[in-house]
Amino acid sequence: MKALQCEMCGSQDLVKDGGVFICQSCGTKYTVEEAKKMMIEGTVDVKGTVKVDSSDELKNLYEIARRAKDAENSANAAKYYDMILVKDPSSWEANYYVVYFKSMGCKIAEIWSAASDLANCQFSVIKLIKENETDETLQKAALTEISLRNIMISSMLFNAAKNHYEGIDTSIQHNFIQEYCNNASSSAQIMYNFGDAVDSIFEGKYSDISIQGWKNGIDIHKQYVKYLQDKTGNINLINSYGDKIRKYDSSFENPNIDTSACYVATAVYGSYDCPEVWTLRRFRDYTLAETWYGMGFIKTYYAISPSIVKWFGKTSWFKALWRMPLDKLVSSLNNKGVLNTPYKDREF
Repeated sequence: MKALQCEMCGSQDLVKDGGVFICQSCGTKYTVEEAKKMMIEGTVDVKGTVKVDSSDELKNLYEIARRAKDAENSANAAKYYDMILVKDPSSWEANYYVVYFKSMGCKIAEIWSAASDLANCQFSVIKLIKENETDETLQKAALTEISLRNIMISSMLFNAAKNHYEGIDTSIQHNFIQEYCNNASSSAQIMYNFGDAVDSIFEGKYSDISIQGWKNGIDIHKQYVKYLQDKTGNINLINSYGDKIRKYDSSFENPNIDTSACYVATAVYGSYDCPEVWTLRRFRDYTLAETWYGMGFIKTYYAISPSIVKWFGKTSWFKALWRMPLDKLVSSLNNKGVLNTPYKDREF
């Protein structure tokens, strides 16, 4: 027996209704006699729905889609993977690459949305791999492929957002901090979600792949912490992913994070959030930052102090050297009315 194909639109989805066959795509009707003349290779159930063997068509679509993928032709790849998804909704490959290639073609204003879509699809795609790829070699190959693609696109989206923000005139740059943070955060979330999905769905079986996802998420995250209001909360989040990594790799160390904080004061007093440092941060934001020479001092301080603290910040002599002058400065500022209560850094 051969399958029916509509002469008007090419669809093979024809259903018998009463004494005629009706194309479900365009509505064209065919009599039984007309249907017999149009039959091509396939199977027809003349008592009900037309059953179509579309394996060859699906194979061709995969070939075209993969060719476009290898050529990094985002528009064609997204188009053909979308066609595959209609015919094969359980395909992890189509589910992932439809979102991936649409994200690849996004504009600056669309980074947050595109990266969020990709982050949100990680769990469903990884679950499809678990459900449909029973061979462990194929499972790991699929996860590795997604990992490499995620690393590439998360880095691309983050760097595009970062370069755009840094290219804005400094006099109005503060108006775009939130946009930059949203774009950067969603880029990091791609990697965090991927690592979490692989770890939970495969129950730690592919820990090396999970670790790679988490590490790349941390690498992005640590670069924009200094622009965030809740620095402490975000550092804690980064450290929580460090804990996940250490579950499988005990040698991993949490990164040193540039928060544009009071580096020396934080080293001396042991915390970025304590009364002494709250006082100094207020002095930085509302006294030094109000003058050109104060801003010059701030920029110089943040250029050299991270390295100094990295080298000597944990030594007792360093803390002793700075403790007395900092105590005097803090006391003087408090006497002048500078508060030592909890404080969030000022946005410029």
